[in-house]
Amino acid sequence: VQLQASGGGLVQAGGSLRLSCAASGRTFSNSGMGWFRQAPGKEREFVAAINWSGSSTYYTDSVKGRFAIARDNAKNTVSLQMDSLKPEDTAVYYCAAGGGAYYSDSPKYYAYWGQGTLVTVSS
Repeated sequence: VQLQASGGGLVQAGGSLRLSCAASGRTFSNSGMGWFRQAPGKEREFVAAINWSGSSTYYTDSVKGRFAIARDNAKNTVSLQMDSLKPEDTAVYYCAAGGGAYYSDSPKYYAYWGQGTLVTVSS
């Protein structure tokens, strides 16, 4: 089972990026999926999550109104649209999957993790 995250890069503050995560080896259409991030010297933190059907989403307060998580179960993918980026959004972003049908902001909920993609926001 693999989760392949992509789409990271360098962007100026106020800009946008779209992260994608493609799963292979099994389907996650019955599982919640999420995005976490880890900035240098900090612990991994929750960013956003989506339930198995895509009908419910959850965001950490600092990204509400700026980020949007979505999924395509037919393609076994999850995405994170990031707008109005700020320097404090700089981090390695990880996709996660394989918990129950809903979602959690705890990393312990997810069994599978992508390798991470670096997002750097310059001021």
